[in-house]
Amino acid sequence: MGNVDDYKKEIGMMNLEKLIQEREGISKAEFPISGKELLKRFEQLYTGAVNDVMREFCLLEQALPGRIKPLREYRTVAGFAFTVKSSPNVKIQGEMEYRTQMLDEMHEDSFVIWDTSRDQKATLWGGVMTATAKGKKVKAACIDGGIRDTHQILEADFPLFYEYRISNGSLGRCLITDYQAPVKIGDVTVKPGDIVMGDIDGVLVVPRDIAYDVLIRSEEILENEKKIFGWVKEGQSIQEISNKGGYF
Repeated sequence: MGNVDDYKKEIGMMNLEKLIQEREGISKAEFPISGKELLKRFEQLYTGAVNDVMREFCLLEQALPGRIKPLREYRTVAGFAFTVKSSPNVKIQGEMEYRTQMLDEMHEDSFVIWDTSRDQKATLWGGVMTATAKGKKVKAACIDGGIRDTHQILEADFPLFYEYRISNGSLGRCLITDYQAPVKIGDVTVKPGDIVMGDIDGVLVVPRDIAYDVLIRSEEILENEKKIFGWVKEGQSIQEISNKGGYF
């Protein structure tokens, strides 16, 4: 009987390892172009076009929830996901030290994605965080929760996406528990190094493993759209445009 139990445990571990890899594995995929060029080219696109392309890849849940809105009507900004996880908590001791460690590791071309565990009372981003991020050449931040010092963020001209504003600070109200680990916001799992895009229509996540393929296809779609807009401007009929492979 002991051998059977041991076998069952071994099988269980194998299954668990596969799940762990799927949920927690972080891609180190390289691109045929530099990371900076990849982001620059994504910034020539817009979230709607890229979202449509990911539908072709059978990925329908890559847009962050509509409750997350841009602070301004931004053109596209793109960066590599730098994830942060926090949750409501009364504990204060150790919070500032861990936050400092997290900020030290925040890198150039990051797009900060902050999972607040649906905190409804605290702010996780303000003026000092903005100044720090901008100094480290972070591209943008998305906070699934609260922000404050909005005038300072606006003056810094730093792209920010958020849910609500409130003057409550974070210390004594929430605790950062993890960073650079997979997080889930709405239906979207975000892993460090994924490509994150933000514009006036919200925030979109492109898994790193398919990012270059999505980019190439999205650029094709954008060229097709230019043709379609041209045909519409010329006054061609809907049927004529459809016959050419156009869409609406």
